[in-house]
Amino acid sequence: MKHDPSLPLSDTGTPTAVNTPAPGQTRPDLYHRFKLWRVPLLVAFLGAGALAGMYFEPPALRALLGVAGLETGTEGRPSVVEPALPPAATPEAPSNVTALGRLIPEGDVVRLAVPFGAGDARVARILVAEGELVETGQPIAELDSLPQYLAAVTAAQANVAAKEAALVQARAAVEAALAEAQANYDRAASITELTEEEAARQRDLFERGVSTQAALDRAEALSVQAARDLDRAAAQLARQRGGEAQPDVVLAARQLDVARADLALAESDLARGQVLAPQPGRILSLHVRVGEKPDTAGIATLGTTERMEAELEVYQTDIARVAHGLAVSLSSPALPAPLTGKVTRIGLEVERQSILSADPAANTDARIVRVTVALDAGSSERAAALTGLEVTGRIEVEAEP
Repeated sequence: MKHDPSLPLSDTGTPTAVNTPAPGQTRPDLYHRFKLWRVPLLVAFLGAGALAGMYFEPPALRALLGVAGLETGTEGRPSVVEPALPPAATPEAPSNVTALGRLIPEGDVVRLAVPFGAGDARVARILVAEGELVETGQPIAELDSLPQYLAAVTAAQANVAAKEAALVQARAAVEAALAEAQANYDRAASITELTEEEAARQRDLFERGVSTQAALDRAEALSVQAARDLDRAAAQLARQRGGEAQPDVVLAARQLDVARADLALAESDLARGQVLAPQPGRILSLHVRVGEKPDTAGIATLGTTERMEAELEVYQTDIARVAHGLAVSLSSPALPAPLTGKVTRIGLEVERQSILSADPAANTDARIVRVTVALDAGSSERAAALTGLEVTGRIEVEAEP
């Protein structure tokens, strides 16, 4: 059999028959090759068209993006399509200022320390109890040095009494000396008058030749002597008429002044032996017992709890919004209902925060200004037994535009 060159040979060398397409039909392998080549070309064409449309932004694309609520990038350069965001709203300032604080009596609490110069004195007696109302100058406690100061006061009082008696004695002596000087003067005046009359009589007798010269000389000498005695009595009387200016009286008066000064000093030292209330108020707590030596905490804590206040620590960034007279609400878990009051004082110094929040992430080195809030009558009565309670204050301020 003659081999046809158009037919392939089998492995054995025998020609194999091949399916020949009929006239007007395409061969299957060429058709599949043509479809695979067209897919990447179509993808490249569509991508180029999309990029061109995004770059030049034709009207149809803009209208479509507008309906979808999207917008393109900056004019003149391609960008990824981004959603159109609404304009950001300007945040409004809060309607109040919040600050931490604590409840205090009006004027804060007063720690009653031992008097200056008390030294190593111990407490001998405590004269008040916690919660008791006291007045200004009322004794709070007595120290064991009080008996010594009482003895000094007693001695000073006795010395004053002695000096007062000495002054009375000096005045009496001056009066007696004045009376004696007056009597001596009167006596001298009488003698002078008599001697002058006797001298005149002897002179008359001598002129008539009845008396001798010796008798006249003796009478005139006695008259002169009496006149000298009268002058001396007059000087003594003038000296005794000084009254309070008499040296003895002046000396006794000055000694009495010294004794009175010693008594005042002893009475002032008496304050070293006891503790007195410097102002009216209520005893909030006692820090010592009988027999103990007071330390830096003092004897007791005193406060005017009839009029309570709150001391708030307002952040320095919020203090510009706080003004006198603004209403304040104070809350705490220990209060069944909030307390109310008004701002009465605003501090003039920026300080470090002393009342810290329970939040572990809170700023522990914040700068604050102290603001004092006076509670109203009802809130003050409810807060009277809660001195030192930590509260959260909300100062109602007008919202800023």
